[in-house]
Amino acid sequence: MSDIDEMNVGPRWYVAHTYSGYESKVKANLEKIVENRGLGNLIFDVKIPVETIVEKNGGEEKTVEVKTFPSYVFIKMAMTDASWHAVRNITGVTGFVGPGSRPAPLSDAEVAALNIEEVKVRLSFQVGDNVKIIGGLFEGYTGVVQSISDDMRTVTVLVKRGRRDMPVEMETSFVKPEA
Repeated sequence: MSDIDEMNVGPRWYVAHTYSGYESKVKANLEKIVENRGLGNLIFDVKIPVETIVEKNGGEEKTVEVKTFPSYVFIKMAMTDASWHAVRNITGVTGFVGPGSRPAPLSDAEVAALNIEEVKVRLSFQVGDNVKIIGGLFEGYTGVVQSISDDMRTVTVLVKRGRRDMPVEMETSFVKPEA
């Protein structure tokens, strides 16, 4: 077993360094190689992070896509000899980001911070539902969901304290539907 095969920890995000301006060519070539060689079980996704900017020149507006990380391509793959060689041998790729010649996967925190992978969140409650608080300062209390943030990470719950309802904002993981 080779050094690369020993690094396989399942599908993770890796960063390949490319020549300047070759990002799109590398992405297209890698997607073609995955299709032709049947490597869909090893290389799952290829992304070039971009942000859309509106340039204003007088009364004229122009929408432009700008690469967030020029000269880098993000690849979700299982690191094996076959996947490493497929990426490494594409024209325009200079190597993987990592110490020495060893590719280093991005941590879950880095993937979240870079907003590479969209995570779809589905909550088991909605605005107006009665919920039980299962964590944080108000653990054990019940309340009614008043609002849910757009990113679905926080929720505002009206908690009954004495004769008043008090709005409390907390992580959605601290709330579950009341049975």
